Amino acid sequence: MKIAVQLPQFMSYPQLLERALFADKLGFHSIWLNDHFLHFMAPERDHPEALTCLTALAARTERTRLGMLVFCNGYRNPAYLAKALTTIDHVSNGRLEIGIGAGWYEQEHRSYGFNFPPIGARLRALEEALQIMNLMFTEPVATFTGRYHSVDGARNNPKPIQQPRPPITIAGGGEKVLLKLVARYADRWNVVPADAADFARKLGLLKEYCAAAGRDFRTLEVSEHILVCVETSEDKLKERWAEDSQHPMMRSARPRVIMGTPGQVIAQFRERARRGVQMGIAWFTDFGRPRTLEIFAREVMPALV
Repeated sequence: MKIAVQLPQFMSYPQLLERALFADKLGFHSIWLNDHFLHFMAPERDHPEALTCLTALAARTERTRLGMLVFCNGYRNPAYLAKALTTIDHVSNGRLEIGIGAGWYEQEHRSYGFNFPPIGARLRALEEALQIMNLMFTEPVATFTGRYHSVDGARNNPKPIQQPRPPITIAGGGEKVLLKLVARYADRWNVVPADAADFARKLGLLKEYCAAAGRDFRTLEVSEHILVCVETSEDKLKERWAEDSQHPMMRSARPRVIMGTPGQVIAQFRERARRGVQMGIAWFTDFGRPRTLEIFAREVMPALV
């Protein structure tokens, strides 16, 4: 199993940089940010902008791949986003991971002046965006006329370092439309925490959609976004959770948190691997403080990778 870490920008940029540089040193497969303008449960907290942060981290890190869980399609023109991401691929020397989705946070859209159409329209717009981005990454000139997005003679030079393009992750669990988009356009499907039965049903549907699209399911990677609270002993674990659970997000997320000592966390990640998860993206309940990153990297990761 590949092991990645999400470092949501619920902090100042210097704090984010410190954690990203440490994760890079510790050997995580990838670092993922989140595409929000504010913290949806604590809007007064620091929250640096996503694309800017991704670019900055690409220039400062050396080994770890870098991605977004996930870019909201409604926040940026897809041709512009493809151009920006191509530049980040060059800045990072080919370490970019692309994550994209239809968007879900209505109040954030309204607050910043973005339209928030019904989910069907957002998904249709996402499919058009994926087509445009693929043209931008792979064709000399991109021309596309859609209902939601259009380009006419757009050029994207230079092309990405990664050929034919950086890998694309689509996140979400919509069974009627979104999983079909995963089958057609994605290199990786990222699933939010789900129970085993729900995961198995969605995975079965995704296999069917891949077959219908003429795609070998084995060419698609599956990742899971996993909330983690880890400590070296039971007593320290209780102290850690008592502190981390003061954050309103963590209180509401308790049923989805993998919590334990390193051995207990290893067992729970292995259970995910048995389900078919090939990459675990750990989101730590303390947002990835250096001590937590080190415990996980030294005592959990070697048993999984």
